[in-house]
Amino acid sequence: MVPRKLVTVFHTPTSEFMLRLAVELGFHSVLVEPDPSVVLPVTVPHGDQVVRDLIAAGLDEHTDVVLTDHHRPEIGDVLKQALEAETRWIGIMGKPSIEGPHVAALKALGVPDDEMARVHRPIGLNIGSRTPPEIAVATLAGLIADRNGCPGGFDFSAAG
Repeated sequence: MVPRKLVTVFHTPTSEFMLRLAVELGFHSVLVEPDPSVVLPVTVPHGDQVVRDLIAAGLDEHTDVVLTDHHRPEIGDVLKQALEAETRWIGIMGKPSIEGPHVAALKALGVPDDEMARVHRPIGLNIGSRTPPEIAVATLAGLIADRNGCPGGFDFSAAG
């Protein structure tokens, strides 16, 4: 089995939790943060690697990409790069009841609807997660379920 890579984009509390847990769960983990002023010295590791862009993260068909902030101006460009790299799984945080700003950003970049449909939103198993650690656990649990060939409960049709 080829090891999976988890790439979290943007330094946020959720990405910190995801990266710390991902290493323990067998993922090679990478933080992509385009803005060097955002990554502050911390006492916890950011996973295996910190880079400034997706190209440096070494995306391939074994890579899962999770954008942990949907308000950053780079989301369209980052998602387009992830889609073009034919990554295995792509997700962006957000509420299922509201259309994410990534849709307009990708449309403005000319990304076809079928490609946009590859971007999962919301991310994680439907466990009602609200805090950064809960979102990290729910997302990683879903990726583990997928890695193990199980459905994992990504259905949000009954979400409240």
